Amino acid sequence: MGTPFWAATEVEARGDGRYTADLDARWNLRPLPQGGIITAAAVRAMETELAHDEQRPRTLHTTFAAQVGHGPLEIDVEVLRAGRSMSQLRAAVRNPGTARGHLTTCVFGGPRAGFEFTDLCPPEDIPRPEDCPSYRDPPPPGAQVFPPTPFWDELVDGRPALGHAPWDDYVPDRAERAMWFRFDETPFLDDGRLDPLALIVLADTMPGAVGEKIGPQDRMWFAPSVDLTVHLLDDCRSSWVLGHNRARYAGDGYASADMALWDCGEDGAATPRLVAYATQLFLFTFPT
Repeated sequence: MGTPFWAATEVEARGDGRYTADLDARWNLRPLPQGGIITAAAVRAMETELAHDEQRPRTLHTTFAAQVGHGPLEIDVEVLRAGRSMSQLRAAVRNPGTARGHLTTCVFGGPRAGFEFTDLCPPEDIPRPEDCPSYRDPPPPGAQVFPPTPFWDELVDGRPALGHAPWDDYVPDRAERAMWFRFDETPFLDDGRLDPLALIVLADTMPGAVGEKIGPQDRMWFAPSVDLTVHLLDDCRSSWVLGHNRARYAGDGYASADMALWDCGEDGAATPRLVAYATQLFLFTFPT
């Protein structure tokens, strides 16, 4: 497998539903690996265990029960039901020697007859990726310089299309942002599709909508994930993916958010197609 994403989600079968993997430290985000990449590895193991080319991942839910660090991973897969048109599997990911980690349930399904529509729209007048600044651009003089993060500096390029930078002086309004995402080495499949599991990684970037709503804060905060649900809806054939992120509620130390991922063509100007929709609950923590 030739991209960092495929290397990170490559699993090795050990028999009886047991798999191992090895996660590069570059996927860490202050200080643990991004939850989406671990979830993607779990789904890869379930996909391998099911071994049903006509059934694709349709929906998945991860509960982040305990921390999972980079390095060696153990993945235990259970086939809950293997059907002719739909199957359900569950995978537990943990580091060796630990009792708990992340638990993911995934539903795989084949194509079916039904209705077709998308009753959701991305924000209007979004600039194209080439016209947006990158996370990798240096901040303006006098602005806070953040420590380098290999996830954003080497693996995934993020370009804000709607919202404000941390150093902007603005009056907070809506808990909403839009971002262009692209993997530095895009994991395209042989048929020209972006690997659907890569969308899981892009979906797990939702706390930014809260930052847009509350504005700059004197006190540093983080938002570890409690859970993550992703619906994989349509094929994505562009390296650039537009993520439209809203936070719907915050209270009692938690927040609820959602993410719609759109394929707008390679130049960001094609008619948008909804390729994934995700929701998440996260909590707030304030380092002392």
